[in-house]
Amino acid sequence: MSKTAFGIDIGGSGIKGAPVDLKKGELAADRLRIPTPQPSTPDAVADTVAELLGAFDIDADMPVGVTFPAVIQHGVALTAANVDKAWIGTDVDALLGERTGHDVFVVNDADAAGIAEMAFGAGRGRDGVVIMTTLGTGVGTALFMDGKLVPNTELGHLPIKRDVEDYEKYIADSVRDREELDWAAWAERLQEYYALLEFLFNPDLIIVGGGVSKKHEKFLPLLDLRTEIVPAETRNEAGIIGAASLARRAHKKNRKHAS
Repeated sequence: MSKTAFGIDIGGSGIKGAPVDLKKGELAADRLRIPTPQPSTPDAVADTVAELLGAFDIDADMPVGVTFPAVIQHGVALTAANVDKAWIGTDVDALLGERTGHDVFVVNDADAAGIAEMAFGAGRGRDGVVIMTTLGTGVGTALFMDGKLVPNTELGHLPIKRDVEDYEKYIADSVRDREELDWAAWAERLQEYYALLEFLFNPDLIIVGGGVSKKHEKFLPLLDLRTEIVPAETRNEAGIIGAASLARRAHKKNRKHAS
């Protein structure tokens, strides 16, 4: 069986995708980005996903993994972040599968990034409790126990006793930018958050992803934790790689059950 699958990362502003070489954990072709349609209704996004796939010469039986900014349970979106609220209650697996003609497997976007890091990045070969966080427009999290994903943890929404409703609105990279925080001031906020994760979960490893992880030397050394905390390695391609990896595993499992 081919070790290639297709990964698609659906975001509020752009939909990106490429085939992924799952032996190497890297893109097998240049990725394509298409702006997310506005409004980002299920039908409009499904058409864009089909357009993106149609731009690549791939086999009809290639599985497709898709990240989505929502809590995903058994392929159904239970929430919707930065996309149209019409997605809530939508069977995303079924809709995109019907529209593209491929076996589609949908996963929360932060979970996809975590899957990529555990398979090909900083979490490779690590057992115990590993927490992946993504610092960007919001705060995404992925929780792993001995390499197995505990899906949809949404730990960025832990409540906080301040004038904001949760940690996402206090520590996201977008907040750092909007409030013009210097690295030291932002690190004080991160220290509070990661110390709470450490207290609640006693992780063996914390991985920090998102675009700002490229500047990790400016803030990670300022944190004082018992837990090892490291930057993500798969960076901007994490969602695509993780979704493709999930799709290949799920496709293989389904074929095994069918036979």
